[in-house]
Amino acid sequence: MLRFILKRSAFMLLMLAGLLAITFTISHVAPGDPARLAAGPNATEAMVQTIRSEYGMDQPVLVQFGHYLGGVLHGDLGRSITTTRPVFQDLLRYFPATLELVSFAILLSIVGGVTLGTIAAATQNRWPDHLIRLLSTSGVAFPMFSLGLLLKYMFAQHMEWLPLGGRLDMLAIPPDTITGFYTIDSLLRGDFETFVSALSYMILPALALAFPALASIIRVNRAEMLEVLRQDYIVAARAHGVAPWRVIAKYALRNAMLPTLAMIGLRFGWMLGGTVLIESVFDWPGIGLYAVQATMNSDFQPIMGVTLVLGASFMLINFVIDIIYGMLDPRVRHQG
Repeated sequence: MLRFILKRSAFMLLMLAGLLAITFTISHVAPGDPARLAAGPNATEAMVQTIRSEYGMDQPVLVQFGHYLGGVLHGDLGRSITTTRPVFQDLLRYFPATLELVSFAILLSIVGGVTLGTIAAATQNRWPDHLIRLLSTSGVAFPMFSLGLLLKYMFAQHMEWLPLGGRLDMLAIPPDTITGFYTIDSLLRGDFETFVSALSYMILPALALAFPALASIIRVNRAEMLEVLRQDYIVAARAHGVAPWRVIAKYALRNAMLPTLAMIGLRFGWMLGGTVLIESVFDWPGIGLYAVQATMNSDFQPIMGVTLVLGASFMLINFVIDIIYGMLDPRVRHQG
């Protein structure tokens, strides 16, 4: 097991190094002059050159990459030209909001996807199965941002059941930071009113973010459940009179969850990237919205910081899934 973990760790570090190089290269060949944008339309050439020198933009690209790599190793992701704050501080401020939204969305996806996938497999070729398959097909085909706009129009603008956007009411006081998650922090402080408010603001963006993952988990779980239900030990358990719900919940579902677990890890990582669209639609103050604002200002340091954090989070999540997968299935350890 130790050898398996070391190999996965080395592979993750190699991918992280590649991500650093690719991110830096793309951000520096993109059109636009962030120094001139930061200086303003009436700035002189001398002022623009001063900003370039201050941020190291007048140095050769390889030298800039060396400085950037050294800064990353020391926890320094540079400074934003727009906000003039260290990017690391901005990410600490915005990332908890994104992580809270993604965590709630993946929880909805797991509970709904595993439950509906199991029901679909247990009722194969009957009306519940057909409805659930239609739902999963719609989730794969329907664009995430379009669903977000549709939910926003129906439940926020038309019915006025839920807030339009944001993370909390503008006049509300955020709970004291403990975890950075408004829902958890408000519960820990015993502020149930703020908890309900924070939850209501999170429902629509979480649903829009969760729907594609829900569809994928349904499809994988249904397919694996159908495969497991055909196995000899399941047939034998049924022949011995074991209750159908017990056969499905105790024997079939547990063995079908291995491939589903891998899909959950992938979808969690993809959700982190998908928040860029969802946070823009719902004005959610996370790193997705932060990245959009930085892109509009050609502010390269925040863009690289967000990409690095999202990429590293994706790799870390899948690293953990690989380890769990290896613990549950010894064959993976021997093959890896």
